[in-house]
Amino acid sequence: MTVTQAAEPSTGPFAHPALFYRGEEEYLDGTVPFVREGLKAGQPVAVAVPGRQLALLRESLDGDAESVYFVEMTEAGRNPGRIIPRVLRAFADAHPRTHVRIIGEPIWPGRSSVEYPACVQHEALINLAFQGRDATILCPYDAERLDEQVLTDAYATHPVIVSGGVQRPSPSYAPGEIIARCNRPFPAAPATAEPRLFGIDELPVVRHFAVARAARLGLSGVRLDDLALAVAELTTNSVVHGGGSGTLRIWGEDSQVVCEVRDSGRLTDPLAGRRPAARDQRGGRGLLLVHTVTDLVRIHTDDGGTAVRIHIGVNIGIGR
Repeated sequence: MTVTQAAEPSTGPFAHPALFYRGEEEYLDGTVPFVREGLKAGQPVAVAVPGRQLALLRESLDGDAESVYFVEMTEAGRNPGRIIPRVLRAFADAHPRTHVRIIGEPIWPGRSSVEYPACVQHEALINLAFQGRDATILCPYDAERLDEQVLTDAYATHPVIVSGGVQRPSPSYAPGEIIARCNRPFPAAPATAEPRLFGIDELPVVRHFAVARAARLGLSGVRLDDLALAVAELTTNSVVHGGGSGTLRIWGEDSQVVCEVRDSGRLTDPLAGRRPAARDQRGGRGLLLVHTVTDLVRIHTDDGGTAVRIHIGVNIGIGR
């Protein structure tokens, strides 16, 4: 994967500030005027934040809340890879002729250590996905409850930091370095997750194996259907784009089913799977679909090949 492409500070209409807040008062001081200024200017406004903050903003905006598009981020953004195509771009693309304002809070206390690299990668990729777009995306960070490393990373993924009512350029803005850092090899799969080799002739067999194994690990109903669909897309991609064959592993981990597909292909687009599909687009929807139906997607790619790991919670439904 080409992961050295840097997202330079925006010189066009796109702005991507981070808001460091401490307590409800600072949260509202940084978000409510942002929303109301947008509405006053006739700009479409969306708010995609966790439920507690969502309720707080609805109440504080009073009658103005009726003009705002609200999204429960813990549902729509549980998989960080789904936020750009299904939340941010979906809203911006619905208003192509005007500047849009979005509050997006993808990192909240309680995000797991497995999820976090995907979250910070998402924040870095926003700068590529919206470069030159007519939009402002404000990203709040709970500076009291989040780890210090999270705040350090926010300096690298946002060109502007707002803290204590003061806005200043980030001295360490380097989203390209974050994108490269997130392209790390995965920890080894459990020894019990033996690899299943597959080529074009084995696609039905390996998919059946994955579904049967996932069912034994506790997946059922729609979640099992989601895994079947994701595995079908990933294994087909390996055959068509990844050298004609691959390996599949599947195991249980912390109330989740984890499935990994490896092949010899090399992914060169950091935004693969994170762009909305055009209505007349043929093909190229595989990774987008995988992001849509799973709770987490991680990708590692280099000259030796590409590995994709998907996570699906056994007892967790996702917002699509």
